[in-house]
Amino acid sequence: MSVVKTELRAAILSARRALPAQQHDADAHALAKHLAGLVVDGQTLCGYVPVGSEPGSSELVDSPHRRGVRVLLPVARHDAGGIPLPLQWGEYRPGELVDARFGLREPAPPWLAAEAVASASMILVPALAVDRAGVRLGRGAGFYDRSLRLAAPGTRMIAVVRDEEILDELPAEPHDVSMTHALTPRRGLIALGAGAEKRAGMTQPT
Repeated sequence: MSVVKTELRAAILSARRALPAQQHDADAHALAKHLAGLVVDGQTLCGYVPVGSEPGSSELVDSPHRRGVRVLLPVARHDAGGIPLPLQWGEYRPGELVDARFGLREPAPPWLAAEAVASASMILVPALAVDRAGVRLGRGAGFYDRSLRLAAPGTRMIAVVRDEEILDELPAEPHDVSMTHALTPRRGLIALGAGAEKRAGMTQPT
């Protein structure tokens, strides 16, 4: 783990924790509102339930679910040697999430195989920051980099961050999977990288 990434993670987490609760809630409402304009009834969305100081709230999964979107949530596990496995996925059913490691909330079994991510047309990805080329700074566990490689071509991979967490450049590593977009409270959906919209096969819903 590079010193630069370690310092960036610490600084961003500190700033998130210092954000007033009222501002966090306002940002979460804005994120859910932006997402509502992007999802399409009947499609599959791979999402997650934000916890702690992460941007967003349960509305990032509740709102699409009410719209008839099939929402899959991640299940993080390690192999016998302690190596992170590609994420499994579970169907989101309100009121049926269970406590998991790392303070997360996840669906109860049965779970879908890691390859289920290929059914999603959009994936919301937790991030501490993302740069304009699509390089994502996560918490360093490696679950998402192992999982996003299984996504179908043209899938929108959307890092959910605060507006201040879109940076000019982040350290990149060979195993990184680039984000096609970021979703922020004030600016909504932002295309990342040269030709990101073409690469994601994206058209804005009407």
